[in-house]
Amino acid sequence: MKPLRPTMKENKRYFLLKGKDFFEAESVILEFIGILGMTKAGMSWIKKEKTSAIICINREALNQVRASFAASPKDIQVVKISGTIKGLSK
Repeated sequence: MKPLRPTMKENKRYFLLKGKDFFEAESVILEFIGILGMTKAGMSWIKKEKTSAIICINREALNQVRASFAASPKDIQVVKISGTIKGLSK
């Protein structure tokens, strides 16, 4: 099987989340943008800690995911968004 060309790959963005309810991030996104939007976003967990987490989102769904966290009554804050995981720590 041939590897994908760089132009065919999905461009990902990494979110650094903080708060008490960050483990409910999937349900917040699902409630706001629905099942079809959730599949387009392609969310995946990268790292979970006690008070923070890093999630990976497709670049095209960036605005919808940010809006879902802003509209949610849960205690989830987007601290930083970056194109690389290393960029979140700077």
